Amino acid sequence: MQLVVHGRKVYAATGGREFDPALPLVVFLHGAGFDHTVWALLARWFAHRGAAVLAPDLPGHGRSEGAPLRSIGELADWTAALIDAAGVRKATLIGHSMGALVALEAAARHPERVKALGLIAAAPAMPVNAGLLKAAEANDRAAIDMVNLWGHGHRAGLGGSLAPGLWMAGGGARVLERAGEGVLFADLAACNDYRDGLSSAAKVEAPVTLVLGERDQMTPAKRGRELAAALANAHVVILKGAGHMLMSERPDEVLGVLRGLAGIEMQQNRIGKPKAD
Repeated sequence: MQLVVHGRKVYAATGGREFDPALPLVVFLHGAGFDHTVWALLARWFAHRGAAVLAPDLPGHGRSEGAPLRSIGELADWTAALIDAAGVRKATLIGHSMGALVALEAAARHPERVKALGLIAAAPAMPVNAGLLKAAEANDRAAIDMVNLWGHGHRAGLGGSLAPGLWMAGGGARVLERAGEGVLFADLAACNDYRDGLSSAAKVEAPVTLVLGERDQMTPAKRGRELAAALANAHVVILKGAGHMLMSERPDEVLGVLRGLAGIEMQQNRIGKPKAD
C-alpha cells in the first residue's frame, strides 16, 4: 500500500489484507537500518484477526521515498502524520529498538493519536558504540557485522530458527545490506542522540507492554525495566535467553505477549503466553 506523508510516497505492508480504516489500526515501526519485512509474522497475524495493519518503511528505507529522518522526534511526528494520512484517528503502535523509541515519543507528543504501545527491545536511551557509529558513517561492512553479532542471542549463532532452513543472523544481514548508503548511520545517530526517554515516558498515559530479551546486549533488560518504572501503566515480559532481535529469535512468544494490544476480538490459537517476569 502507498500513502503520501509530508509530500513523499511511503510504502506500508498491510499484512496480506486490504487496508480498512474502519478497523482498529496497528502500526509497526522497525528498527535501525531495517524495513517492513521484519514484521511479516506479526503484521499478517493481526491483519487476519480483525485489525487494520500498516508496517511502513520509514523515510529513506525500503520502498519509501526521501532521506532518512535525523531524530527520534522527527520520526515520532512523522508517525502521527502517517496515521492521519491513513484516515484514522487513533492507533496502537508496536515498535522494535529504534522503532520503540519512535513509538514512545509519538505517544508523548501526540497522545490523542495513540491507543496503546508495544515496545520490543526498548530502553529509555540507546547509546551506540563509538566503533559501530564510525563504521556505519563510513559505510563499512563491519557495521552490519557488529549489529548482527551484538543483536542476536546465543541460539542465533547456532542456527536456532523456528522456520526450517532459515538462518537468523544471515537473514538480518541481508536486510541491512539492502539499506541505502547512510541509512544505518542516520538511524544509529538518531538513537545515540535521543535523551528524552524518561521524561517522555512520564507523559504517556496509554497502556504499554514491554517485551525484553534477558541477554540483550544492545538494549539490556535492566534499562527496559527503568523505562517501565517511568510509565504510568506498564507491563513487562522478559524472554529468558533471548537477545535483541526478538521477532526472529522468539516470534511465537513475542506474538503471544502482544496479541491482545489492539483491543480486537481475537480467535483462539495455539500461541503460548509467556509469564510476566
